[in-house]
Amino acid sequence: MRCVVVGATGYIGSRLIPELLARGHTVRAAARSPARLAGVPWLDQVELVRADVGDPGQVAAALAGQDVLYYLVHSLHQRDFVERDRAAARTVALAARRAGVRRIIYLGGISPAGQRLSAHLASREEVGLKLLGSGVPTVVLRAAVVIGSGSASFEMLRYLTERLPAMVTPRWVRSRVQPIAIRDVLYYLTRTAELVPAEVNRGFDIGGPEVLTYWEMMCRYAAVAGLPRRVVVPVPLLTPWLSAQWVNLVTPVPRSIAVPLISSLVHEVVCRDHDLAAYVPDPARGLTGYDEAVTLALARTRQADVPSRWARATAPRARPFSPSDPLPTDPDWSGGTVYQDVRELATAAEPARLWRVIEAVGTENGRRAIPTAWPASTGSGRLARYAEALRRRVLRPAGSADTALAGWRVEDVERPRRLRLRARLRLPGQAWLELSAAPAAQGSVYRQRAIFEPHGLLGQVCWKSFAPVRGVVLGRMARTIAAAAEQPAPVGQPW
Repeated sequence: MRCVVVGATGYIGSRLIPELLARGHTVRAAARSPARLAGVPWLDQVELVRADVGDPGQVAAALAGQDVLYYLVHSLHQRDFVERDRAAARTVALAARRAGVRRIIYLGGISPAGQRLSAHLASREEVGLKLLGSGVPTVVLRAAVVIGSGSASFEMLRYLTERLPAMVTPRWVRSRVQPIAIRDVLYYLTRTAELVPAEVNRGFDIGGPEVLTYWEMMCRYAAVAGLPRRVVVPVPLLTPWLSAQWVNLVTPVPRSIAVPLISSLVHEVVCRDHDLAAYVPDPARGLTGYDEAVTLALARTRQADVPSRWARATAPRARPFSPSDPLPTDPDWSGGTVYQDVRELATAAEPARLWRVIEAVGTENGRRAIPTAWPASTGSGRLARYAEALRRRVLRPAGSADTALAGWRVEDVERPRRLRLRARLRLPGQAWLELSAAPAAQGSVYRQRAIFEPHGLLGQVCWKSFAPVRGVVLGRMARTIAAAAEQPAPVGQPW
């Protein structure tokens, strides 16, 4: 089938496209800023077009000749998002009918019946109704909180839980929610493209196997993440607007997104039906439970495998990509807190020579080049010993991924380019050191990346409070390795 995904750079769209390709569909990726998809691994498998939903001409061109339209656009970050989304839905509905599209698929939100809805939920419902009235058979999938790295609702929950061991919150923490894992959302989205009969024109609620309160979701997130149990004290005086300001203060989620999302939390968003099962059976593995969905969402950062570009996200040595993982197209504030200290130094040494010095760091002989406790290694004498250790030690082949160092473990080696070590230190979080060598016009470039994933509030404080010491230690280490690579190899020694 020929599928056009309008909103290809968004949270859902960027994860849906590879799933559609895997099922054998032809995909046209439509986005207001197609350049954001530069370097995606599936770029040569799709047709990339520019489509601003506010431009009827661009929308008409994007929909021409397509069988299925996935409409995955919203303007939640804009102050006038209700008017923008209403106008865009009208434009797309008209263009779809004129283009002869055979089916529209839209992902909206669950709306409780008989209640005055928040602006966010009311807008989602209005968009769905406009598409259902387009004259084109439409499937509206309605979901509550989507659990996966990059989902705005999940990121808000993640940051609140990780950064605040105790919270004073309004009554919405007792609202019931039926969260759903991103992989289950994608399962339903891809299967509804093949839904029979073709004339089905209605909405369906989709959700995971559990109904939880927001408070229960936070507590269970803490348990999965290995955090102490969170203390939540509901206070009836906090309005949704005040809550949003508080969320904006303690999390990186923008206020423009936090306000409408929190305003929607006053509603209970629980599936009213499971009628979709009559057309699309549930996944053979079963729907993903909440704890498993959170575990999947945390897996990538737990392995320090937060990609900085698309190529890294799908590198052969990387863990297979999961829709729950962070993607480079996600907002900067998503994906959880992972601090990095990156340093690059040009050196006259040949790449092979630099690599041999880096490889020495991963051996028993080279271990003293690594700070055994870099937040606390402050003495100038110890810093000097790092340099002396590299000059004196004899290189031996790097060990396997299980090689134990003094406080560090070789986690991954990609010869002759990259060495990654994982800290075995007692820290309020997880730490990695990644050392790499790259060829340059003259000599090579040494790149050093220290990665720290804080564990709770203490981890946040630890990284920030040790900033001066960390800078001195890691800076000296980078200079030591680069300088060692430029030194002539001792007589009789392989390096």
